[in-house]
Amino acid sequence: MNILIITPHFHPENFRINDFAEAFAGRGHSITVLTSVPNYPAGRYFEGYGLFKNNREVYKGIHIYRIPVIPRGSGSPLRLAINYISYVVGGIFTSLFLMKKELDIIFVFEPSPITIGLPAIFIKKMKNIPIIFWVLDLWPESVVSASSLKSSIVPNLLTPIVKFIYHHCDRILVSSKGFINSIAEKDVSKEKIEYYPQWAEPLFRPMSTDGYLLKSIPKDSFKIMFAGNIGEAQDFPSIVEAARLLKSNSNIHWIILGGGRKESWVRKKVEEYQLQDCFHLMGTFPLEKMPEFYSNADAMLFSLKREDIFALTVPAKVQSYLACGKPILAMIDGEGASIIEESDAGYTSPAETPDMLAENALRMATISPLQLLEMGQRARKYYDENFERSFLFEKAESMFIAHHRDHS
Repeated sequence: MNILIITPHFHPENFRINDFAEAFAGRGHSITVLTSVPNYPAGRYFEGYGLFKNNREVYKGIHIYRIPVIPRGSGSPLRLAINYISYVVGGIFTSLFLMKKELDIIFVFEPSPITIGLPAIFIKKMKNIPIIFWVLDLWPESVVSASSLKSSIVPNLLTPIVKFIYHHCDRILVSSKGFINSIAEKDVSKEKIEYYPQWAEPLFRPMSTDGYLLKSIPKDSFKIMFAGNIGEAQDFPSIVEAARLLKSNSNIHWIILGGGRKESWVRKKVEEYQLQDCFHLMGTFPLEKMPEFYSNADAMLFSLKREDIFALTVPAKVQSYLACGKPILAMIDGEGASIIEESDAGYTSPAETPDMLAENALRMATISPLQLLEMGQRARKYYDENFERSFLFEKAESMFIAHHRDHS
């Protein structure tokens, strides 16, 4: 099949759509990608790229058409709005260069914003091909949550756009079952919506701990590791507070991999609470290095703030943690917590409960090595049964073929 993938991010940016595109190219499909000039997460163009520089590429047999966008900069609401608008305008313009290509189906990868669906609808109208739209970020709910809006003006402006996009999609996939009702409330039949979770890239798998990467941390200590964005959504105030509550327990160490807008705040709090001996900000590392780091941890940590939208969301790192067969400490509401509880792969506490997170960390640090091992084995078993990559790809491939056939 000739598949057009529309996404705001693609190689050299690190997103799961890269793995999806490469896998489908490997299955013999012709893959074309319509995406932005890379500028995430730093907010500036990657080296070698520019507004009209290196806008056509072939990567692993995948033909990439890059949309000239204004970079997201510091990620302020104004810069994000400009970035989103430039994607829509530039996307429709760049779409004109695709009109002579043979295309059978459009697959939209939507980590945010939902407006990336507008160029897809333009192409659908011009080429008369179906759209399968994968929702990973729920609009307008996520916008309201991210900006702490009290007014209904913005959601009232966005909802008609969201409805318009959903109406023109032939199939809507959701990365969390919690999204289904919200989408259905926008005049979308539930028969059109299907649960399609994320997976972990093949590199995420259980590994031996032969190579110890955490040189400054005692090897026989209990190591709780967080990997990902250090931002507002991840509720680092509660994580730091949990570490402060356990400060007297010198055996428990908190290891943070990644960076983000909240990093400097975290560093100041670590210093203020004198947590330098047990709270370690390690910096960022290549994605390929993550499984090896995970193998050095005793438990993996994830958390999200108490927001309605986050209770509906399943963070992508959940699949990575499960795939690596690691016990999980979670401080989150809703769908994410349900997965950890259902898999029996760790301990959960409600969002924004640092005292309960500390209690669970202490509890996990004192169970036997055999219990920890069994917890990790249950994590991997649950991953294989629910998020296994090749099964999900086969499901998507069957869906693409069926919709192309029905549309022909």
